[in-house]
Amino acid sequence: MATTQANPQERIARDRLTQQPCFVGIDGDDAGHYWDSYESAIVVVDPDLNTEKFELDETPCQTLRDWCEHTRQKRGWSVGPHVGGSLVGDLVRGVEA
Repeated sequence: MATTQANPQERIARDRLTQQPCFVGIDGDDAGHYWDSYESAIVVVDPDLNTEKFELDETPCQTLRDWCEHTRQKRGWSVGPHVGGSLVGDLVRGVEA
């Protein structure tokens, strides 16, 4: 039987955001980034489960793409970021490869 239990970082992100969070990626410091488009907010959960919530209007970043670039410059990405594009774009790139 398959399980759909979230990992601890995702459970914490769910508690801090209005909608089901979208996993963005893991940064170079092993912190998970989760996005809520309704709130236009990111929750960052570090390996010790310390959490920080950033509403984009309160940061220099205007878009999720800006946030991802900011994170890339400051910490880098270990996994991801998994944002932007579309399913169709992913399929086209897969066929072209």
